Amino acid sequence: MIGYILRRLFIAIPVLAGVLVVVFLLVRLVPGEPCTAILGERASPEACERFNEANGLNETIIVQLGIYAGNAVTGDFGESIRFSRPVSQIIIERLPVTVELTIAALAVAILIGIPLGIAAARRHNSTVDVAAMAFANIGVSMPIFWLGLLLAYLFAVVLLGTPFALPPSGTLSPGSRPLPFFIVWGLELSEGFGATVAEFFSNMTITNALVSAQWDVFRDGIKHMILPAVTLATIPIAIIARMTRSSLLDVLGREYIRTARAKGASDQRVIRRHALRNAMLPVVTIVGLQLGGLLGGAVLTETVFGLAGVGTALFEAITARDFPIIQGFTFVIAATYVVVNLLVDISYGYLDPRVRLE
Repeated sequence: MIGYILRRLFIAIPVLAGVLVVVFLLVRLVPGEPCTAILGERASPEACERFNEANGLNETIIVQLGIYAGNAVTGDFGESIRFSRPVSQIIIERLPVTVELTIAALAVAILIGIPLGIAAARRHNSTVDVAAMAFANIGVSMPIFWLGLLLAYLFAVVLLGTPFALPPSGTLSPGSRPLPFFIVWGLELSEGFGATVAEFFSNMTITNALVSAQWDVFRDGIKHMILPAVTLATIPIAIIARMTRSSLLDVLGREYIRTARAKGASDQRVIRRHALRNAMLPVVTIVGLQLGGLLGGAVLTETVFGLAGVGTALFEAITARDFPIIQGFTFVIAATYVVVNLLVDISYGYLDPRVRLE
């Protein structure tokens, strides 16, 4: 197992290097200059010359790429052109919001999508099957920005003043901010990797409030997370439900399932003990892909609900031609994809004993 993991990580190095080079070159093919985008269209050539020299944009593409790649190896993604701040610090501030939103949305998708797919497969071609697949198709068809605005209007305006009212934006109510967990625990952190990791997790509002037992903040964070998580989960719910149904129907037609039923096993036992585990391999693959996709594709959801996450940061950076932020976030998302795919492959050996990773 260790050898397999090390091989996969070794193979990931050229993948990440390719992502770094391709993104570096692509962002410079986008029409427009950072100087014009940030200083305005009336910026003089002299001002743009000073701006490019200050930000290292007057060098050749090859020189810029070499400098950036050398710094990225050490975890230094440079400084934001727009904010004059380290990109790594912006990632620590923005990525936790998207990570929590992604985990919440994926949890909703799994808790609804898998049971929906199982129910549809068990009652194939019945009313339940048709209704479940119709629900899945509706979930795929509804635009996220429309559904988000509709849910915000329903729960924040129509149901205002009722026990079902939910906040329409933000991660917490105004004035509510949890203390970092390491302060609550009385830990003193020096500068370094440990402090960076601690700061990252402290920016995950719900997680930080949970581990530090700040229950009022925890409940407030959960209430703010419900609407964006449900909105973002609609498409993954449909995909997971359809994949679960298709995979389970294929497994239920196998000979060993008929043998188990012939021995008198109940339908529920056949599904739980024999069919579901073997049917989960493609479902796990889809869940892994959805996790990676949600990390970089929550732009509309974050915009509708006013969340300062990766999606809005990338959109603003592309608009302002802020190359270091685009490159830094894209590299982090690509690295997350690699790790998620590795975890998915490792899970195959647990779900199906026939799969050997060595």
